[in-house]
Formats: sequence, C-alpha cells, structure tokens
Amino acid sequence: MTIDQQAKVMSNRYLALDVFRGITLAFMIIVNSPGNWSDMFGPLTHASWHGFTPTDLVFPTFLFVVGNAMSFAMKKLNEMPAGIFYRKIIKRTLLIFLVGWLLNAFPFYDLNEAGEVIWKNPFEVRLLGVLQRIALCYFFAAIILYWGGEKLGWIFSVAALLLYWAILHFFGDAGAQYLLETNAATKLDLALIGAERLYTGEGIPFDPEGLLSTLPSIVNVIGGYLVGKMIQKKGNNVKTVQILLLGGVILIAAAYAWDLVLPINKKLWTSSYVLLTIGWDLLILAVLIFVIEVRNQKSWTYFFEVFGKNTLALYVLAWIVVDIFMLIPFGDSNLRNLYYEGLFTSWLSPKTASFFFSLSYMLLIWLIGWWMDRRKIYIKL
Repeated sequence: MTIDQQAKVMSNRYLALDVFRGITLAFMIIVNSPGNWSDMFGPLTHASWHGFTPTDLVFPTFLFVVGNAMSFAMKKLNEMPAGIFYRKIIKRTLLIFLVGWLLNAFPFYDLNEAGEVIWKNPFEVRLLGVLQRIALCYFFAAIILYWGGEKLGWIFSVAALLLYWAILHFFGDAGAQYLLETNAATKLDLALIGAERLYTGEGIPFDPEGLLSTLPSIVNVIGGYLVGKMIQKKGNNVKTVQILLLGGVILIAAAYAWDLVLPINKKLWTSSYVLLTIGWDLLILAVLIFVIEVRNQKSWTYFFEVFGKNTLALYVLAWIVVDIFMLIPFGDSNLRNLYYEGLFTSWLSPKTASFFFSLSYMLLIWLIGWWMDRRKIYIKL
C-alpha cells in the first residue's frame, strides 16, 4: 500500500470505529436505563447465569473497540522512551479507574428515615465496575503489546484463556466450579477485596467485574488490537470483509464447541464467552466496513458518531443525569418517576413503557453529545 492509501485506511477506519463505538454506547444506555427493571424485554437483559443475550455483547464490545483504537495509537506509544510510555499509561489507567469508582459512590450520600444526610463511607463503596475493568484491561493490554507486539498478544491471549479455564476448574468447588457461590472468581474477590466492597446485585457479594475474570477480558482488548492491525495492513475492502466474516464464524463455532465443557457465562467472563463475543464483534465490524467504506454509505452515520466522539464523557453523563433526576423531588416522588409515569406508563404496556423510557433517555444523552460536538468539546483521558 502507498502512503496515501495507508492514510486513507487510517482515516476511514476511525469513522467505522466511531460508528461501532457509538452503536455500542447507544445500546448500553438503553439496556442500563429501563423505566422499570422488572419490566424489560428479554433481549435487553443479561443472561441470568449461563447463556447469552444481545445485552451480553455490549461490554466486551467496548473492550474490543478500545483495542481497535490502540492499534492506531500504539505506533506513537512504541516510539516513546519507556519512562514516558509508562507514565502515560499509568496516568490514564488511574484516571479511568478513579472516575469509575466515583460513579459507584455518586451522589456520595444517603438519606436516613428522618431525611438526614449520611455521607457514604469510601471504604464501603464498591471498588470495581465497568470503567475500572476498562482501565485494568487497557493497562495490561498496552504493557503486553508494548513489550512484544502482535506476537506476544497472540501468545498471551491463548495462554490467558486456557489458564483461566484451568483456574476455574481446579480452584472452584468440585462439581460446582461454575456456580455463583462456589466459583474461584468469587472466592478470590471475597478474600482480597471483601464482601462490603463487592457488587450485590446477584443476591450475594459477587462482582461480575472482579479481579480474576479481568484476566480473560484483557483478551477482548487484544483481539480488537489484532483486528485493527489486520485492517490497516489489508485495507477497507471486500477481502477484509471476507476475512472478518470467516473469522467471526470460526470463533462463534469454537465458542459453542467449548461451551460443552466450559459454559458461556458473561458474569464469570468465561473463555468460551470471550471467543463468542469477539466472533460477533468481527461480524458486526465486517458489516460496518462493507456499508461505510466499501459501499460508501455514510449518510446515516452521524447519529452514532456523536456517541463515538465523546464515549467516556457521555457514558459518565448517562449514569449521573438519571441519578440527578431521581434526586429532584416532585410531589411525593421525583422528576425521574414523573417523567416515566407521566409520558409512558399511562398509555403503554409495562415492558413497552419501560423500553420507550430507556430509548428517550438515550436520545436525551445524544442531544448532550450533539451539543458538545457542535461546540467541538471532546473529553479524552
């Protein structure tokens, strides 16, 4: 490829990447912001334990696009002196981790029965979460790729998936290695973090973004990086689309074959789940490249570009704005419930009302992103 062709691939790839990232964020806001958690359509919920739904693809896709973006950034990072590289990576990791932890603590207080403000104990706030996992995966992936490039990325990915399988098998309770209460990931988090700082949405202290399951999730980032490097070498063309489609089909087939002995499980982030999610990401990316680059159909992309250009900022706002709505009193309720009940529940079925609320909330966050884009406000860490 000539220098001009390479530059074109870089430019076009960023458009596809922004759209892919934007689609992911839009869907994440929808599934994370229902009108009522008890009234949700099946595809918009996570699998209860083993299994897979479209919602289970959202988070690993975020990691995949982080890796995809790294495939463009690592050339510059590799040219840095080691000291500057490590400072840059550590600073970004700590900032993203801190933002995630502060989101867990927001709004930093609770009200007791008397209406008095009780400030939250920082040592009892959940330690881990989505942004924290992104930070850790970014850090370790960057280090691995800085040390050994694509070759070490492949070696680590294979080793990590097999090692994680072995750890789950041998360190969980015999015959119950993949159950909620008795898996190795739960045991490690309880021992190192403590029950008071773990997620409790599963009914017991268990963190789906825990320490041990971070190991295989690093592979989602490296997978995105390796795919990004392949696209840069091959270009945005029909051949690349064919490679992505074939790779996606192979990985999905391998995931379901592995599922026979290692269940596909998002909350444990099993190795079979990693293969499945990367496989689906390859298929989606193939479609996007074909439509946007090969067919040059870009008139529809701006909506998702808005999300893709300010992903981190809009993700944080999506969490904060709805909480602020809940803090604003309105009669015997709050602004959030007034909005939901007044506009949707009065004339729609429960699940449809809940979905329309989440859809409208996603559009509200989009409007904020549109305003930021119009004023060239882009927040990067």
